Amino acid sequence: MKRLFIPLLLTFLFSCNNVEHPDATSEIMQVLNKQCTAWNNGSIETYMEGYWNSDSLLFIGSNGPNYGYDNTLKRYKKAYPTKEKMGTLSFSEINMKRLSDKTYFVSGKWTLNRSSNDLNGYFSLIFKQLGVNWKIIADHSS
Repeated sequence: MKRLFIPLLLTFLFSCNNVEHPDATSEIMQVLNKQCTAWNNGSIETYMEGYWNSDSLLFIGSNGPNYGYDNTLKRYKKAYPTKEKMGTLSFSEINMKRLSDKTYFVSGKWTLNRSSNDLNGYFSLIFKQLGVNWKIIADHSS
């Protein structure tokens, strides 16, 4: 009986690691939805609340890596100085992959509808649960 118990226990534990957690995915979607609302209201500061407020935050865009919350905020403000330049943000094609109990890989498509020209691209994010909140700790957007 002992010979069967340990392999069965290990199989159960490894299979549980791949189970999605609906609360986590729901909470991550809430962060993304809050970011869209903030962006569409013209508030980059509120949009940034979805990010980890740390010097270790990583943002990779077309100009390469950018480190730190403050640098990322400055980058957004420089690239999108007005509500017209910000346009209307939407996310689609969102896919979530659990990496651990407190870490998710999230990918999708972003679209900015603007009066002058629309922009779109793809993103990959690493979300980490920090305390009770889910925050983006790394963002690669193209």
